[in-house]
Amino acid sequence: MNPDFSKNDGLIPVVVQNDKTLQVLMLGYMNTEALLKTQTEQKVTFFSRSKNRLWTKGEESGNFLTVKKISIDCDNDTILIKADPAGPTCHKGTTTCFNEETAKGFLYELENTISTKIDNDDPNSYTNELFKRGINKVAQKVGEEAVELVIEAKDNDADLFKNEAADLMYHYLILLKAKGFSLTDIESILKKRAK
Repeated sequence: MNPDFSKNDGLIPVVVQNDKTLQVLMLGYMNTEALLKTQTEQKVTFFSRSKNRLWTKGEESGNFLTVKKISIDCDNDTILIKADPAGPTCHKGTTTCFNEETAKGFLYELENTISTKIDNDDPNSYTNELFKRGINKVAQKVGEEAVELVIEAKDNDADLFKNEAADLMYHYLILLKAKGFSLTDIESILKKRAK
């Protein structure tokens, strides 16, 4: 990666994207020092034009952006950072500075919520309780939900059908977690098939 800082008075625009959902979180600017600090500390650091200094996103709020991948565009004058946000990205408390919520984003957030309940061994969580019962019980539950969805598909009650579809999706996400896979893994197979 060889960024060209000469085009815009030593600054390069940086697009930050959620590593899991691919949702665009914010835009900022980096100079060479901000990029070096970002690469070294693995926390997104910008050059703040208003503060006229380096500024690490989250230094005041605690909502850091942990770097997962840094890419540069074909002209070497724009950076894309995929990051894991530790909370809302925008200073207004929203997920993104563009106040955008997407359905895909929600599924990935739900997957993250499921993982958190399991990883933290939440004693009050149905999800964690089912997970702890083992792969056979999780798989059985997915099977039950699939059968219920098929039954509702034969009828004309749209609400019941959608609710059964949601139940199946939820338990499918638990099954993926139990098997050590993620939505991204399944998505990559679907992308390959689409070619």
